[in-house]
Amino acid sequence: MPDPSSLRDSTQIILPQQALCGLEAQLDDEFAVTIFDENEEYCRIIGSPIEIKQVNDFLARHGVSLP
Repeated sequence: MPDPSSLRDSTQIILPQQALCGLEAQLDDEFAVTIFDENEEYCRIIGSPIEIKQVNDFLARHGVSLP
């Protein structure tokens, strides 16, 4: 059985709010993901493993470094 933490890593991205500044609408339009505001500092992007990989690539192209 797969490790739950590895499944979470493949279906979500947690970033500081400021990292997505101006990209939220574009992410919402281009990808089948949900963006949750965790608190005033962080947000969580949730989607299928395929969508999350594409979002990772998108964010990297736009200069957002991922942890």
